[in-house]
Amino acid sequence: MKPVPELPATAGIDRLLAAMRPRLHRYCARMVGSVIDGEDVLQDAMIKAVESFPSAGTISNPEGWLFRIAHNTALDFLRRRSRQDALRSGEEVDMIADQLDAVLSRQIASASLRTFMRLPLAQRSSVILMDVLGCSLQEVCEVMDLTLAAVKAALHRGRAQLRDFANEPEEVPQPKLSDADRKRLSTYVTHFNARDFDAIRSMIADDVRLELVNKTRMSGKAEVSRYFGNYSIARDWHLVPGSVEGHPAILVFDPDATGAGPKYFMLLNWQADKVADIRDFRHAPYVIEGAEISL
Repeated sequence: MKPVPELPATAGIDRLLAAMRPRLHRYCARMVGSVIDGEDVLQDAMIKAVESFPSAGTISNPEGWLFRIAHNTALDFLRRRSRQDALRSGEEVDMIADQLDAVLSRQIASASLRTFMRLPLAQRSSVILMDVLGCSLQEVCEVMDLTLAAVKAALHRGRAQLRDFANEPEEVPQPKLSDADRKRLSTYVTHFNARDFDAIRSMIADDVRLELVNKTRMSGKAEVSRYFGNYSIARDWHLVPGSVEGHPAILVFDPDATGAGPKYFMLLNWQADKVADIRDFRHAPYVIEGAEISL
């Protein structure tokens, strides 16, 4: 992490959170193995940061402070999922943190979220912080609350494991959508692309809930209808049904960016054949980085 000026006790935290949000999500997603769950963890961490900020006193390293909160929130999430990984290693090997060669550096940067989940927690966290996010050894120690020797040991072993994983063929299960999911998604997408928002409104529940991630929340058909009105004006989208991390999803492409991948996605939740929840990542495009996507 680059040095950041001390954050005055009277300064607002919103600007810092907005600037750090993509990097914090990158960490959280790799810690919990999901871009979608990573966003949930990030939102919890941001709430904790805002709540604790007034009583935190002078924060000399705001980025490190936020990463520490995100780290602990990710651990809480993993504990709730009853994962049995141990954070602290009993061994503290006095070894140097090897300099990465270019090949291993590329392998780590491009490793899938599933691959990171194969590492024990301490190895996973240290590699993500140092090799993906560029933190220093001292910063990694502070975030993980471990000794320098323990961090070096975890980093060394994590890199070795990733090197071994890179030589294995990765078996990625192909997500399968049910016929009902496929039909509902296809109908929704067809109406949306045709800008037939009256037909879309007939598909949503009266008490529908919308989260426009990193922007706002709405509830009820009348409120959410304004959201569709905004899409009717915009011209930078084309929807394609697909899946994200095995969840039925709508992938959003820029029609003017030929050959480019999806720039963000939407998730829908159905109840009694009506759309009950919409989660739109238009204002959080960082979430799609590293996601397993299928058309």
